[in-house]
Parts: sequence; structure tokens; C-alpha cells
Amino acid sequence: MRDKLSASSRVDAGETSELECLPYSVQHHDEGVCLLVRMGPYRIILDCGLGNISSLAQELAKSAPVDLVLVSHAHPDHARGLLALHKAFPLLPIYGSEVTSKLLSLNWLDQNPQEIPQFCQALPLRSPVEFQEGLVVELFPAGHLPGAVAILLSYTTAQRTYKLLYTGDFFLSNSRLVEGLRLEELRGLQLDVLIIEGTYGTSRHTHRRNQENQLAERIHRAIADRCSVLLPTPALGLGQELLMLLRSHHHFTGRDIDIWVDGAVATGCDAYLELLPHLPPSVQNFARHQPLFWDERVRPRVRRLQAEHRQTLGHAPSIILTDSTADLSQYCQPDSGPWLILLPEKIDINVKKQYSAPTTIESYLLAQHSDGPGTTQLIHNLRPQHVIFVHGSPTYLADLTSLEELQNRYHVHSPAANTLVELPIGETFLQPAAPETHYEGELTELGTVITITLPDAITADPRWQQFADTGLIEARWQGEEIVLRGLSQRELLNQSSDRFTWTDVDCCGTCRHQRGQRCWNPNSPLYNFRVTLEGYCPAFESLNDSQNNS
Repeated sequence: MRDKLSASSRVDAGETSELECLPYSVQHHDEGVCLLVRMGPYRIILDCGLGNISSLAQELAKSAPVDLVLVSHAHPDHARGLLALHKAFPLLPIYGSEVTSKLLSLNWLDQNPQEIPQFCQALPLRSPVEFQEGLVVELFPAGHLPGAVAILLSYTTAQRTYKLLYTGDFFLSNSRLVEGLRLEELRGLQLDVLIIEGTYGTSRHTHRRNQENQLAERIHRAIADRCSVLLPTPALGLGQELLMLLRSHHHFTGRDIDIWVDGAVATGCDAYLELLPHLPPSVQNFARHQPLFWDERVRPRVRRLQAEHRQTLGHAPSIILTDSTADLSQYCQPDSGPWLILLPEKIDINVKKQYSAPTTIESYLLAQHSDGPGTTQLIHNLRPQHVIFVHGSPTYLADLTSLEELQNRYHVHSPAANTLVELPIGETFLQPAAPETHYEGELTELGTVITITLPDAITADPRWQQFADTGLIEARWQGEEIVLRGLSQRELLNQSSDRFTWTDVDCCGTCRHQRGQRCWNPNSPLYNFRVTLEGYCPAFESLNDSQNNS
């Protein structure tokens, strides 16, 4: 099957298709992600997250040469096979962003750092680089992780220019340490092919700040109940995000708590400190006033876990961040007090049913990838002819490929490993119009009742089902406009009095000083400003407390 990708054989046979994609692996767990793309006479490998590259090396050795390897970011499921690939083919050039080139070595912490060569060459961001005649590569920041990029490949012939974009892992929202992917940088590319991740399928998530508030509230309650909290995470990304959340959230600032960091997560923190000039301006500003991670002076204290500290863990409530592969028994020792183990969704972590100390095991969501609406939003903004979904469970990818809004506009693919995808580009293919987002209706006033009539075309949008779930809506003013949103079953169950509140989260929506989405607390830095209901500030006072006192 790999012989099909031989550029010379395709040209000799008179084949007109200039683009093909052969995924060696499309998953994001044990298999990792590895793709081979052909653009005219050129062959490019995108990522190499394979745990074992022996079959890949055999295929590459007997097929047409590969011109270059491009890595989207440093997470193991995209990069762990690169060192073995380099050793097998030392002349094969490997490229990534500058930050990625510095983080890659964290994939091989079990090896001597002196024996790991600097094989990944750094490319600039937002600057086209021509590698071969007609073959140009350009990198765009993709969110998700420092250094993560979306990779734009352009191949120019005498007739036209073909364009393919590989997102790698992307995140549209800003997180604590990474700015999100900017849609405006990618609009107007006139893409032919988009290879995009589908980690969360069609799932819909609450706002990132709301996820953070819910997690912080759960940890806050555990500490108040005299529980220690254990957070196993990967070495890069989530662990550092959690540390910044714990250091800056109002539940923990100034609080007499120890936050211990162990194993590869601590090594990842050290790596981030070397990348400070590449982190967002807000993070750099934070670091000017206090250390980014290691700090025993400002509460909560963040400390590297040493051997002498292990005997006292859990005797007083504390928070421990450790490797996702660590044996958690070493922390939950007898007589160490109760523990809350919080497991991140979408990351496989082995836990026992029972530990020596009393334990409670729960999961939480702190998304590092865009959800379903974010994924389709990116697709509709780029409007390619072909969309290839990779990086996700087969069921989640099937959910995405079956979306009618995608099927009606694009050629959608979700290939299994080792399945060749030919990507013919029609010269007369009409780029689909941008999806309709405005609907014209009528408003009628009848005494004390107002009726708003909208065309039934609005129900074709898949978001309509959730909007109309209960048949009830909430209206609020936004400047001179009225914004409508549907109330879900879950919201109705959590409703108190005559308004919706986040009953288990400290936020502006449950603050006694918030009225009309504006803050009226003179002690708050948000005083007299409009606020989002999921926002928060240190001057928060619970609405429930004021009602109980009355």
C-alpha cells in the first residue's frame, strides 16, 4: 500500500491527483499519531507518536524517500517516536517550532540527556519557508501547549497552488499558560485539505473559566474537609496549568497550604521556566512579581517534593501533583489522613480500588482541546474541500464525520490506520458559503405577551436541539440588543428562586453584589463594570449567605 505513495510511479501512470494522506496511526492513546502526506513529488511525515516505529521504519526503507518530518508539538502521543526515527534515518530532517525543539527531550527522561541529540530544527512562526521547489511550510500557534503549531503546507505547480493544513492538537480558548489559536490568522487561506483532530467528538463544554472554577471549588471543599488532594497529570501541559490555577485562584491565594510537585511534572515546570519569553505577556508579568512555580515565600507555597517530605504527606491537608504513571500508593500511606484523588478526563490513569488510607476518587474536566462546536467553527471558517479527522476514539470521530452540517459542505474522511486517502481537488469546486448565522423574524406584542417568530430554517442547526431542550428560554439585555438562550434540564434542576445560579460555584452569578450583570460592590476591582456570570473576584460574597442572614 505504501508503494502507492511513490511520486514517480504516480506521475508515470498519468495520475492527476496531487494530494494523498496515509495515516500510520490516528489514535491519541497507546498508538499515538503519525501521518504520511504526499503533495506532488514530495512526501512529508506529520508527527510521530508511535511507541514502536519498527513497522514504520521497514515501510520507509522500502518505499520512496521522505523529504522531511514536521512535528506539531511535544506531547508524547505526537512526538515520542521521533528519537527512534532520527536514529533509524539520521539524514531525515525533522522540524518544529522553537519551543517544541526545546521540550522534546522530556519524552525520553529515562535516557541520559547527554546522549539525546538536538535533532529537531526550529522554524519561525508565521513565516513561510520553502524547503523544495514549490514546497512551502508555515507554522501558526495552535494553543493547547507552548510551542504547539498548526502546519500549513503549500505545493505550487504550473497550474495552481495546493494547500493543506494540519492542526495537530489545537485549542481556540486561552488557557493559563497558552494563548488560543487565532481564527483570524487562518481565514482566507483557500484550503484544499484540512487534517484536524477530533479528541472530544461532538461534545459541548462549558466555558474554560467555568471549568476552572468548578475544579477549584472541589479542591477548596476537600481542603476544608481536612482532605489532601492528589492530582496525577502528564509531565507537560496540564500539570503546569493546574499549578497556575492554584496559585492565582481566589480560593487559594494567601492560604496556608503546601502544594507539592513530584516526578516528571516538576521537570516539566523547570522546562517552562526556560521558556518564559515565549509564554503570554500576562504570565511574564506575573513572573516579574513572584516566581512562576517554585515559591516558599508566597502562600500557597509551591515546593518540589523531596524524600524527606514523604513521611509527613497528608498529616495536614495539602495538594500533590505527580506523574500520571506514578504509583499513587506511595502517597496514600496508612495514617496519612483522607485523600481525594482527582483524575483528568481523556487521560488514562491506573488507580487501585483501595489504598492504605481512606480515598475518594473523582474525575474533572479541564479541557486542553477544542470541543465539538469549536472544531466545527474552525472548519467552517477555513472551508476546505476535504476534511480528514484524526486523533480521537473511533466513536467520537464517527460522530463528527456524520454531522450533516459537515456532510453537506465538505468531503469528510475518518480513515483507519494504514488506509490510503486520495484527495482529488476539483478545479471547478465551489467553496461553500459561510454558514448562515443571522435569521430574520417578526415580533408581535399582544397585551402582556410578546411573541417572537423565527423561520424554521434555524432548526436545521444542530445547536437548536439543545437550545429548545425544555421549551424555556432566558432573555437578557446586552447593550441595545436582547440575547436569548435556552434553559436545559440540568439548569432547571439547579435553579433557585426565579433565576439560574451556579449553586456550587463562587462566581459573579451567585454574588450578592451582582445586579443586571454589573458589579455594585465598592470593594471590588470590578465595581460599576459589566461582568460575566461565570467570572469572579476576591471581593465575592455569596448570595445564599445574604438570604440566610435575612
